[in-house]
Amino acid sequence: MKKVLMIALIIAIVAMPIFSAGQAEKVSAQKTVTVFGAFVDEEAHRFEEAIRPFEEKTGIKVIYEGSKDFETLISVRVEGGNAPDIAGLPQPGLMLNFAEKGKLVPIWSSLGALIDKNYAPVWRDLGSYKGTTYGVFHRVNAKSFVWYPKKAWAKAGYTVPKTWDELNRLMDRMVANGHTPWAVGIESGGATGWVGTDWIEDIMLRTAGPEKYDRWVSGELGFNSPEVKAAFEVLGKIWLDPRYVYGGKNYILTTSFGDAQEPLFTNPPKAWMHRQGNFITGFFPEEVQESLEDEVGVFALPAIDVQFGIPVLGGGDQFVVFNDRPEVRQFMEFLATWESGKLWAQAGGALFPYLDQDLRAYPNAIERSLAEALVNAKVFRFDASDLMPAQVGAGTFWSGIVDWVGGKSLDAVLSDIQRSWPK
Repeated sequence: MKKVLMIALIIAIVAMPIFSAGQAEKVSAQKTVTVFGAFVDEEAHRFEEAIRPFEEKTGIKVIYEGSKDFETLISVRVEGGNAPDIAGLPQPGLMLNFAEKGKLVPIWSSLGALIDKNYAPVWRDLGSYKGTTYGVFHRVNAKSFVWYPKKAWAKAGYTVPKTWDELNRLMDRMVANGHTPWAVGIESGGATGWVGTDWIEDIMLRTAGPEKYDRWVSGELGFNSPEVKAAFEVLGKIWLDPRYVYGGKNYILTTSFGDAQEPLFTNPPKAWMHRQGNFITGFFPEEVQESLEDEVGVFALPAIDVQFGIPVLGGGDQFVVFNDRPEVRQFMEFLATWESGKLWAQAGGALFPYLDQDLRAYPNAIERSLAEALVNAKVFRFDASDLMPAQVGAGTFWSGIVDWVGGKSLDAVLSDIQRSWPK
């Protein structure tokens, strides 16, 4: 009898509905928005925390999915008819590709008004295809910065250079003092070389200017042009001189970009400067991160040709719509406001482009200064390799950097990259 009762009890429990009728109706009635993006691990957590106020305010559930293979999977899902409601695209080329195929929902008037109000015009331009805007930028990054060990610099008597000539004199002074100026590492698995493309892009903006930079991105100005060759030669005076880079060519080629900053934080420093985007603070030693303002200094990569000033090179994630519903529109309009970035800014490790943002939200003076530089930049350009055709920007440009540092002639490298440009 006990066995029979036990079996009956188990059957009853298994058959019992998980929700009451009222609960089930509430769950089925809740509106949801699916978002697919490249944020993973801690970045995914911070994004989910940042959008929680939207869920609490509207009752709409946002289901975020992140993947390290996002760039491949999003295309597969869209072509397979399984697109998310919204996708966060880290490369403008993806937006252009989907827009050209008619897969995206253009922004609507109320969202357009928010973009015009909250962003500098460059962000609308970057989110547009043939005059129609599709993308809303959220988390962005800026790359044109040089980091240094603050206390060691003060002890050595070094000061921040304001011009490229001052930077060159500082490098020579460091060498004379027995110090190595730069720490550089470009290893990044299948993406090895992207650190070098960032350097070239920053130099192109400072030597050729934004207009020729745009022509270069579009393919109108070839890799074998004098302007691009000159940019490589400027970089070569630093990277290819073993006096200026810790560990020389071998260290550059074999050291992960995330580990490349480590020589700055030995005692004494083995290297004294590291050029990288704002995200690199997350790779600093924990004890440095805990006292970032005291331990680290940062300055913008100086101007080379004064007529072009100090442009800012960067990137960012733009959100686009595949499925048009009222709740999807509500969430996109939330992403176009400072409120959607505030909590992430407070947590650190991210910058935002909103004109009305409160810079006091950033957790330290360094991030506040970077955010201010980004918002106030007179010239901002998106990472060129992210805008170029994939076989170039994420292919021969990356590998060409590796070949050049490895000893291949510059003319041969530039010719190889140019030949890979799609006809």
